[in-house]
Amino acid sequence: MTATLTRADVVAAASSKRRRRVPGWIAVVPLLVFVAVAFGVPALAMLNGAFTVKNQTTGATSYSTANLTDSLQGAYLTALVGSVKLSAISGALGTLLGLPLAQVVVTSRFRALREAVLTASGVLANFGGVPLAFAFVATLGNAGVLTTHLGLKDKGWDLYSFWGLVIVYLYFLIPLMVLTITPALEGLRTQWREAAQNNGATGVQYWRHVALPVLAPSLLGGFVLLFGSAFAAYATAAAMVGSSIPLVTLQIADAISGNVLVGQENVALALSLDMVLIAGLVMAVYLPLQRRSARWLDA
Repeated sequence: MTATLTRADVVAAASSKRRRRVPGWIAVVPLLVFVAVAFGVPALAMLNGAFTVKNQTTGATSYSTANLTDSLQGAYLTALVGSVKLSAISGALGTLLGLPLAQVVVTSRFRALREAVLTASGVLANFGGVPLAFAFVATLGNAGVLTTHLGLKDKGWDLYSFWGLVIVYLYFLIPLMVLTITPALEGLRTQWREAAQNNGATGVQYWRHVALPVLAPSLLGGFVLLFGSAFAAYATAAAMVGSSIPLVTLQIADAISGNVLVGQENVALALSLDMVLIAGLVMAVYLPLQRRSARWLDA
């Protein structure tokens, strides 16, 4: 009986050792394969197309930086600058308006109000595209309900302008900022406010010298996130303004479809590469800010 138990123990110990020898990264292999297929292959195709120049006469192809050069000139450069301008302005306004709204939610004594605002923010932050454009056109368009009843058109209101597009973008950027900054606001210690009050600081002084310096990385990170969301938006602007406002996403669509010039597909890929590089710079700023904010608020 003792020998049998001993052999079973040996077998169990050997099996346990084999299980321990299995590296943990094997569990991540399916995710890595998915990322490689879903993101790696399109990225390689984009890089290849961005540096490939096709002779329209002979059909021969060669590698060159001509597409990237074209993407940074003329109408393409204007569209790229327009997208950066639109994203920066709408992101800054979304950050400034989302912070006080999130503060009201965090400090509210009504749990139902807090849950309702956060739930609505989660829905509205993902509400975009053609449905959002249609909602604003029906409400604030040239023949919209509010435009007609309030006589906004006679006062110079134009939804299909740069600032009209900014207002539409704020519809989903402000809720996104509320969701982003709420955890940081919850991380502010009540002891910090009490200590400031005990030392004679007013509410404005507390926010200026304590709260805002602590929240600065989170605020900048939230702005970067809003910038990226606005920069990548396409369907809303396409449904509302078409090509009347130069945006890089609309230029990419026109180049691929050949609406302006035929054979500009690779220039569209070069524009996409420009967007990826800008997004990479944005993320390079966002990630360090996020880590720094986490260290402050978790301390």
